[in-house]
Amino acid sequence: MENKIQLTIFTPAYNRAHTLPRTLDSLKRQQNKNFIWLIIDDGSTDNTKELVDKWLKDDYGFEIVYIYKENGGMHTAHNVAYQNIDTELNVCIDSDDCLAGDAVNKILNFWNKNKKDCYAGIIGLDADLNGNLIGKDLGNVKETTLSGYYNSGGAGDKKLVYRTDVIKKYPEYPVFEGEKYFGLNYKYILIDQDYKLLVLNEVLCNVEYQEDGSSNNMWKQYYNNPNGFAYLRKFYMKYNNSLKRNIIDNIHYVSSSLLAKDKHFIKKSPKKLMTITCLPIGLIFKLMTKKACNNLK
Repeated sequence: MENKIQLTIFTPAYNRAHTLPRTLDSLKRQQNKNFIWLIIDDGSTDNTKELVDKWLKDDYGFEIVYIYKENGGMHTAHNVAYQNIDTELNVCIDSDDCLAGDAVNKILNFWNKNKKDCYAGIIGLDADLNGNLIGKDLGNVKETTLSGYYNSGGAGDKKLVYRTDVIKKYPEYPVFEGEKYFGLNYKYILIDQDYKLLVLNEVLCNVEYQEDGSSNNMWKQYYNNPNGFAYLRKFYMKYNNSLKRNIIDNIHYVSSSLLAKDKHFIKKSPKKLMTITCLPIGLIFKLMTKKACNNLK
């Protein structure tokens, strides 16, 4: 009897035909090929489709599913991915990253041994392409939340493997007209309120940050996506217990709201007094954002 496929590896891609083959090679090297590779093409204008069409004709030991959508940004690609995943688990491997050696076996063996209804999935480690750890490791704890890890001094991107039924319980990422960026941690913070993550203190993904990727262009993201960032900052205020973090969020909220030309942002703030207090610094940050974007042109 054929084993039921338990894991979907999904890859949002926008003009990454030059890096996708590296991602594919990392999947081909997996000992356990009991997974689906779901590629969400976010409106690429390069030869991504032609490249994947060739792969679809070959047998690599795992199923490849390709979905094309109009360009809308990473978060909209995640929305489409979750709409089309029906395996028990899913993990995002970006189009410029590689799945670490034997990661599928590590994920499935660990999950099947330790899974419980109280766990939303697994948190593991990211390393660079040379194997150097990104940020800090996960310590000796058995379980955590993503928020709890960072609040306790954790650092660096981590690889998240989620139960599909859990991640589908929560709202999709909001979409704002004309904007193409929204923080993926929106869903993760919501999940943190109800579930914990099993800690797998091993490298599951090797990452490379591209010069044109969102991580290296945050000033542009702030400037081009003010409504989304204002929404996120209001969201963060509801869940942050740290005074320092709330001050930072309010400064960003003021800046983003001013960039969005929202005249009613103080009224909409969950922390109105702090927002008013942060008005001067928020205005300065707005001017810094505009200047930084002008310098990048």
